[in-house]
Amino acid sequence: MMLALDHIAISAETLEAGADWVEKALGVPLAGGGKHPLMSTHNRLLSLGDLYLEVIAIDPGAPQPGYPRWFDLDHFRGPPRLTNWICRTDDLDAALAAAPKGTGTATDLQRGDYRWRFAVPATGKLPFDNRFPALIQWQGDLHPTKSLRDHDIRLTGLAITHPDAPALSAALGALADPRVTIELGPYHALRATFDTPDGTRVLT
Repeated sequence: MMLALDHIAISAETLEAGADWVEKALGVPLAGGGKHPLMSTHNRLLSLGDLYLEVIAIDPGAPQPGYPRWFDLDHFRGPPRLTNWICRTDDLDAALAAAPKGTGTATDLQRGDYRWRFAVPATGKLPFDNRFPALIQWQGDLHPTKSLRDHDIRLTGLAITHPDAPALSAALGALADPRVTIELGPYHALRATFDTPDGTRVLT
């Protein structure tokens, strides 16, 4: 299963709260994102060079989808925080066949000119206590990184902590990104480290 780090997701109770938190932490404004009608969510984005950061929240103006939203947003409570990481693949069907049970069902999605296939888990929650990455396959050449303004913010490290780190590492297969580390610990957590024009910043 060939995977590459595509983006990271900050979940929030409201999009405004999430964007404000990230902008204060990293010192740069987020770009406008859009709506995801299938999931009744909306987002805003920030370029990280070869990948991007997404702030995502339930869209209060959208109807209930009638099934669990992605990123386990139906159960999200508390302040904004880093909740998920997303890996892209050139063959989502093959990646899902090799992924742990519960990673999701390939679903066709689009927002404006962007089109992609996304593995949507039936429960809204990914394996390994939501620490396994969500999987995406972009359709065509369009990708958010090509249109976002570059503020010279770069992800330098993404640490995933989990009590069953060896199994998580094995499940990730051929993911080869020096920024991603799987750490053994008594709890499960995500920690992202960034290089910014104002120095090192960390989001958890």
